[in-house]
Amino acid sequence: MSGLAKWVFLFLSVTQFLLGMLGNGFIVLVNGSSWVKSKRISLGDFILTNLALSRIVQLWILSSDFVIMIFFSKLLNNVVLIQVTDIFWTFTNHLSIWLATCLGVFYCLKIANFSHPTFLWLKWRVARVVVWMLLCGLLLSCSNAMSLIPQFKMYYILRGADDSGNVTEHFRELKNEYEVIHVLGTLWNLLPLIVCLASYILLILSLGRHTRQMQQNRTSPSDPSTEAHKRAIKMVLSFLFLLLLYFLAYLLTSFHYFLSGTVLTKMITELAAMFYPACHSFILILGNSKLKQTFVELLLCKSGHLKPGSKEHFSP
Repeated sequence: MSGLAKWVFLFLSVTQFLLGMLGNGFIVLVNGSSWVKSKRISLGDFILTNLALSRIVQLWILSSDFVIMIFFSKLLNNVVLIQVTDIFWTFTNHLSIWLATCLGVFYCLKIANFSHPTFLWLKWRVARVVVWMLLCGLLLSCSNAMSLIPQFKMYYILRGADDSGNVTEHFRELKNEYEVIHVLGTLWNLLPLIVCLASYILLILSLGRHTRQMQQNRTSPSDPSTEAHKRAIKMVLSFLFLLLLYFLAYLLTSFHYFLSGTVLTKMITELAAMFYPACHSFILILGNSKLKQTFVELLLCKSGHLKPGSKEHFSP
């Protein structure tokens, strides 16, 4: 890879890193300061804050990997560094996806309205349902990260056999087994994707049902419930779209990391993977009335249109 290409990739990586740190750091700062002042925090803000923290860790891992690939490429052969980095990356990656899924389920149960007994049972127990989802997501993230340890052992046995040229039929079978195990490991991300897709479909159906009721009652279509539906749908839809791109990039990065591939391929896929944790934070800010209001006030203070400490408020 040419020197110019390396600097271009480094510039793009640093830009996404700074944007991600700005957006996610803002979420943590606003919700964290509110938590400290009031000594309490809502379940939605708690999920949102932990989601932002997990993405900050993700961005640090991806950015560090970029710097190592460009300036310290020899460290890529360090066994301990590879193991530690990949375990931390897998844990934060799965935890981040589960936190975003829990946030989508929380919005769905809070906003959507259906008369089905199962949905009503879940809606009345929304806090308990989401907390159990968080605990299950944390457990699955830990188990997925720990499952990499036997995969690493198999990987280094295979790499040693390839380097020595002593590839027997047994090693070929072992390599095929390893590839199947690794593919099945990446498919764990499909479960939260399906759950989030179900939440999105329920929100769409609920919005359509609510709109028909408003038309029958000749009520304004821009009532608070309709606006809440629309904001939730935008947030869940943006998460689904970015998650699909991220999942594809993550899959390509994982295959490159364990199998054969060029450094350029890995840089492109990791750069695409950084787009999700960096940009989704701003969508979450714009979809949250408290965060959006604080963000707008901060911008106005910086531009001189609003004095610090002013009590003026803005509609979300």
